[in-house]
Amino acid sequence: MAPSARELGKNIIGYPERVVPVVTVKDWFSQFTRDPLQHAINYVVGLFPIAGWISRYNLGWLTGDVIAGLTVGIVLVPQGMSYAQIATLPVQYGLYSSFVGVLIYCFFATSKDVSIGPVAVMSLTVSQIITHVDDAHPGKWDGPEIATTVAFICGFIVLGIGLLRLGWLVEFIPAPAVSGFMTGSAINIAAGQVPGLMGITGFNTRAATYLVIIDTLKGLPITTRDAAFGLSGLFALYGIRILCDLCSKRFPRRARVFFFISVFRNAFVIVVLTIASWLYTRHRGGTKGKFPIKILGTVPAGLQHVGRPTIDPELVSALAGELPVATIILLLEHIAISKSFGRVNNYKINPNQELIAIGVTNTVGSCFGAYPATGSFSRSALKSKSGVRTPAAGILSAIVVIVALYGLTPAFFWIPNAGLSAVIIHAVADLVASPRQVYSYWRVSPLEFLIWAAAVLVTIFSTIEIGVYVSVCVSLALLLIRVAHPRGYFLGKITLRSDTPGSKDQRDVYVPLARDGVTNPDIKVTPPAPGVIVYRFEESYLYPNSSIVNSALVDYVKANMRRGKDMSTVKLSDRPWNDPGPRQSDAAYEQERNASLPDIHAVVLDFSTVSHIDTTATQALIDTRDQIERWADHPVEFHFASILSPWIRRALVAGGFGVGTLSSRVPREIAAVVPYRDGLSDRELSDLRQNIIREQVDDIERNMSSSAQGKESIRSFEIEGAGYAPLLPQDTPFFHLDLASAVRAAESGLENRS
Repeated sequence: MAPSARELGKNIIGYPERVVPVVTVKDWFSQFTRDPLQHAINYVVGLFPIAGWISRYNLGWLTGDVIAGLTVGIVLVPQGMSYAQIATLPVQYGLYSSFVGVLIYCFFATSKDVSIGPVAVMSLTVSQIITHVDDAHPGKWDGPEIATTVAFICGFIVLGIGLLRLGWLVEFIPAPAVSGFMTGSAINIAAGQVPGLMGITGFNTRAATYLVIIDTLKGLPITTRDAAFGLSGLFALYGIRILCDLCSKRFPRRARVFFFISVFRNAFVIVVLTIASWLYTRHRGGTKGKFPIKILGTVPAGLQHVGRPTIDPELVSALAGELPVATIILLLEHIAISKSFGRVNNYKINPNQELIAIGVTNTVGSCFGAYPATGSFSRSALKSKSGVRTPAAGILSAIVVIVALYGLTPAFFWIPNAGLSAVIIHAVADLVASPRQVYSYWRVSPLEFLIWAAAVLVTIFSTIEIGVYVSVCVSLALLLIRVAHPRGYFLGKITLRSDTPGSKDQRDVYVPLARDGVTNPDIKVTPPAPGVIVYRFEESYLYPNSSIVNSALVDYVKANMRRGKDMSTVKLSDRPWNDPGPRQSDAAYEQERNASLPDIHAVVLDFSTVSHIDTTATQALIDTRDQIERWADHPVEFHFASILSPWIRRALVAGGFGVGTLSSRVPREIAAVVPYRDGLSDRELSDLRQNIIREQVDDIERNMSSSAQGKESIRSFEIEGAGYAPLLPQDTPFFHLDLASAVRAAESGLENRS
């Protein structure tokens, strides 16, 4: 006896009484209401990753952490003072930020490599914020007060983003955009430090990069003795690094020794320049303390500004417009660096927890007079190469900084400013993207290369703030364009056969009919049976792209499928105003051409790449079916393959798909914008829809019991000890397990109709 349609046409497998449940909203809410106390405990414990590894701390880890911590600390001291100069702050504020950053971060970190503290790009941003506020309110607030307020507010914002688990927002900014504004900022910083390196004064070094370069070239004739210290320091920094790299390759067994020699080049050069500066200037200070070269001067010892930060509401209002860019740089640079080192060293970071760490670091840092701190690429790379084992290495770095603050400040008096400029230029040069990296952007995605180039050029010819906004906005615009204009393909079939001698194994693979370099052009692609269309989505089916997909399907049908109604036989007065049909002179040709086209029977939609569908897209799919059926002048089957989400099945069933319901018997709007209901209430519409689905299932029972379509839909899966069970919901015969079975069902239905 032939199986019924309930066994053949509905993906029934074995037991017809065992129904696969349909997903409900209650199922979705249950994941949050199940054991809320345990969820809360896990959330709080997760805020302190140190609890997961501190109990397992051992001497093997301690060795690596001590070496890495001391190494980073020695580099951090001169860099912290140098970056404070970029921020137009007294150098001790760079040391405050350095101390708090490396100390607090280790308690919240999910990355062992990242070193928190002052960085060049953030320091430049702080200097621009200070300039902006001072221009609007001259002399009302000093630089340190503004910088501390920025640290507190930005830290609080980033902390909130992390606590709310919104770290995924960072993923909307692609790597080329980050690299672009980092490269532009590095060029901006280096150009602004060249006048200090050469002792050139008399112009604004915070202006647009190209203006600073022009003014620097004009000022070369008035170079001062500072250039002797600056240029010699810069050449020494590069000379030591190049020499150590060559020696490491020449003597690989001594590579680690040369690595540490190279690491200490910053401290070594600063010490030598400081001694030279002291020898040269100690007897040339004059009565007013004017020295022949610019030196650092008095640096207050210890932590001078510990206490609750004073947040002036008027100051917050004055710098409100600058906070977004500062927040973006704060979190973006850190997440990019932490992900990079996690990928290189084979561990996973938690972006939300990293944002919490940055937020706490800056919020607490404002109590110490610190200005905004985030992850440093150069110091993180140094920390990684030094063999760091855990985030506890930051404690050793903090000790080095605090020793410098309390014990070395008298020596800091004689540090030449030109030497600090050399350290800055040497450090930020590594942030400039290499030609090889830029070329890789071009090879992977020319559009993203243009984003990179735009970010660099805007930063150089304008400001870092505008460069950040341009890179972010252009990246988001490109994302929206890609979502709103998805790629989709009409598919044909290629039969693959086994190359094993004597084997008869073969399978069908569906590839685009329009080749476009997807497959070998010499291989023939067989279209589906006449009257069947196979279309594959390449994006989620959502409101931005639903109209594009609708147009692609309808236009393809109108161009390649027969029109059901002969418009030449319809009186002109009865034709729609927007579809007049062929002219009288072309009627014979159009009629002959139309007769040569196949009559559309089924549309097969491959949903294997669709992870979401919304109300607008479901309505667009209903509109697509209506327009195609008007063109064909008869019902058209819609088959769906590889639906992975139960929520997509739920949405399609709500639109009358999957169960074989005739479109003429389903309301044409599932969420009407204009409340036109043909006089029916919402309750009546719901009852009507359910009655239609039940009646249609009975129609399938009567009309498809012996069809090949039903047989093609059988998928038997045996569960050990329980016989057979259904894999897909029973009442959806037009939902199929894979594309091949969906196409076979559509083609066999065509044969059955003929």
